[in-house]
Amino acid sequence: MRHQKRKFTLDRDAAGRTALIRSLATNLIERGAIQTTPARAKAVQQFIEPLVTVARTGKTVTTHRHIIARLGGNRKATTLLLTRVAPLVLDRAGGYTRRIK
Repeated sequence: MRHQKRKFTLDRDAAGRTALIRSLATNLIERGAIQTTPARAKAVQQFIEPLVTVARTGKTVTTHRHIIARLGGNRKATTLLLTRVAPLVLDRAGGYTRRIK
């Protein structure tokens, strides 16, 4: 049964989808906002929210390596996430991003 097995395929195979979401997430971290389609926005939102949660919990080596691995080795975006984005959302319980039409 496929109950609650929904995922965003975005008309791509697994490798292409991963590359697309990683690049959108990297651009979102570096620029603060991106302009994309609603489906891609939902997919990247589900990808980036857990990363921000991990980033705000602590700046350990394990956290740093986890975020680098999820972003495909992008150390610049990882550093920005840990130093610029995480301090802004320390007092929030969740919902770090929003989609605007």
